[in-house]
Amino acid sequence: MFTEPIPVTLLTGFLGSGKTTLLNQLIQQLPRTAIIMNEFGEIGLDHQLLQKTDGPLALLQGGCICCTVVGSLSPTLKNLFMASSRGEIPAFERVIIETTGIADPAPILDTLINERWIAARFQLNSVVTTVDAVLGEQQLDSYFEAVKQVAVADRLLLTKTDLVADGAATALCARLETLNPAAPILTVQQGQVDAAQILNAGLYDPASKTSNVTQWLNETRYRPVAATTLLGKARAEAPVHDNRIRAFSVTFDEPMEWMGIYAALQMLLNFRAKSLLRMKAIVNLMGKDKPTVLHAVQHVLYPPAELPEWPDDNRHSRFVFIVADLDAELVPQILREFNDAYAGGLLPSPRAVE
Repeated sequence: MFTEPIPVTLLTGFLGSGKTTLLNQLIQQLPRTAIIMNEFGEIGLDHQLLQKTDGPLALLQGGCICCTVVGSLSPTLKNLFMASSRGEIPAFERVIIETTGIADPAPILDTLINERWIAARFQLNSVVTTVDAVLGEQQLDSYFEAVKQVAVADRLLLTKTDLVADGAATALCARLETLNPAAPILTVQQGQVDAAQILNAGLYDPASKTSNVTQWLNETRYRPVAATTLLGKARAEAPVHDNRIRAFSVTFDEPMEWMGIYAALQMLLNFRAKSLLRMKAIVNLMGKDKPTVLHAVQHVLYPPAELPEWPDDNRHSRFVFIVADLDAELVPQILREFNDAYAGGLLPSPRAVE
């Protein structure tokens, strides 16, 4: 029998950015961890850590479990959970999924959120992205996948800083802060990092069973945008992929109509899902005393969650967005127009989400 969903950390980052080196260190700190690796990547875990290999599954020192994805992620998670329930493998307390270097994180998030059997037993806890201090600038210039991996992260880990001159990574850090203003940047050498700094980086901390919405949202790091604000053109000298990214916040003073928000987000998800890299919000809904938390990554909209209380005295609805190839001023306009239309009874309410 299970009680709380098992927390899942998604570890992403471009090719050669140090994900597997980081995993080697995390394995030694985190017993009772299941590690899932994509079949297209080289596993490369230190052979001293391996105790037993049985098909795609390896038992590691400290009770860790390693497997590769064969087919889709869903059966891999199901097989891990059922094998642990039957006592065929050690029980595990968390899952770390390592993606390939060019992977889009959205399909993995889709599996964790929208497959009901999986969602009842596993819960996304955080997205961690490694960035190569030596090649990061070049990779961000050349590959939009690298930019997207940075944009969806809860934590950014700057690796290989020991291979660059002092201060050489300053420009890269400034660029990362522009692409993802709210994600803390941690320096990692040889994969050594305190696991507590990168795990439980999402909204919900399974250890304390509490939510830290202020830290999770961190809207003060984003540029405010109103429905009538025009951002203007990006600087000509900015890298071409960065020109496609906008990170901004939107605030609404009055309580909002849920169906208006839902309709606006569905429009963005249906027509511009690839542009909506990430959205987080804490919303004051009409008729509700408690705040509602919203979260989306591309086409994946997390189920709305009601918090037990407001994190501070601010009762305004606060949204933060990271978008690509989308005018920032269009987003608050859509939210405003749909909210006003439903609040004023101008549009019929579509079927509410469960």
